[in-house]
Amino acid sequence: MDIFQYLNRLDFIIFCCFVIAWLIQMAYIWGLFSRLAFYKNKNIDRKKGTYEPVSVIVCSRDSYSYLKELVPAILSQDYPEFELVIVNDCSQDETSAYLKRLLIEHPEVNVVTLSQSLNFFKGKKFPLSMGIKSAKYDLLLLTDADCKPNNDQWIKGMMSAYNNDKIEIVVGYGPYAKRKGLLNKLIRFDTLYTGIQYLSMALAKKTYMGVGRNLSYRRTTFYKNKGFTSHYTIPSGDDDLFISQVATKNNTNVFIDPNIRVESHPKRSWSEWIHQKRRHYSTANMYKPFTSFVLGNLLLNRLFYYILLPFLFILPSSCIFNDNILYYYIFISLLLIIHYTSMVMIYVKSAKNLGEKKLFLAFSPFYDFFFMIFTTLLGLRNKISKPKGW
Repeated sequence: MDIFQYLNRLDFIIFCCFVIAWLIQMAYIWGLFSRLAFYKNKNIDRKKGTYEPVSVIVCSRDSYSYLKELVPAILSQDYPEFELVIVNDCSQDETSAYLKRLLIEHPEVNVVTLSQSLNFFKGKKFPLSMGIKSAKYDLLLLTDADCKPNNDQWIKGMMSAYNNDKIEIVVGYGPYAKRKGLLNKLIRFDTLYTGIQYLSMALAKKTYMGVGRNLSYRRTTFYKNKGFTSHYTIPSGDDDLFISQVATKNNTNVFIDPNIRVESHPKRSWSEWIHQKRRHYSTANMYKPFTSFVLGNLLLNRLFYYILLPFLFILPSSCIFNDNILYYYIFISLLLIIHYTSMVMIYVKSAKNLGEKKLFLAFSPFYDFFFMIFTTLLGLRNKISKPKGW
């Protein structure tokens, strides 16, 4: 076999592999992610007085500056009956003094104070477990200290998703606040992309995670499934491993409303963000087999798609279209245009459903390419050493 025959055969194999990768991409985009993009909010707001009492739980460590913003926003919520449980986990700042003043002024606030000697494990699970134990009500609503609801309808909105007796879990979206700079755009796009994944899976009745910034479940569900026992020594996993463990196709609902958002303060340095992402990715190898297959196949397919793309234009391609190279390039261009248009359409419509604005989603393929590389490198880094802490 001469070199030209070899290259033609190699080119044909690459072309076929690329087309397969393209088809799989289309299956994810239109078969899965379109569920969120074209989602219509079906949660019916119940009449006043029919809502169950709720315990809102916040875990805080050295978060005094954030609590000053979050607490008033929660206490002013338009909801018939709720309490605010704040777990003060070994704070060294002004948190303790602030919470003491808060208890005097607001009887609906319940403070749980932990000392260093009590928290044997790093991470949020022990403080959260103590907050759940101290909660007055069965219905729990979780958020983080560095978050803030954008209006007084947050609790009511999340609780509206408990629209039948079978629902035990409600998964919401947790965006990051808009700031200037490239890092903020990457953080917000990554949050959007993650939201598209887990919310689309939840809408497909294959829930595998929620985000602790905006998540609700019943305390009876927590104890019935023995809480975080199966993954207690891992710092992360309170919002993905636990939900993956307890969610079924019938007991989980989603709450999606672009007008009701719980925004979190984004990281301001690359090192902080990378540490946060490494911590989030550290639980991926503990997902259920089906979830691991879906997410792993998506990442692997994206790798193949972008790696094979330049070779389609480098290697000779005359063998594919009977020596008419023009038809070949027209066909490849058509595939790229369809992929680009589909991706941007799904991202734009999903962003609109989730209230995300000014992300320049026309550049979605560039974001996508960056995170394909970024996710792969962080995954390899986590194989070498595990991140620690919150």
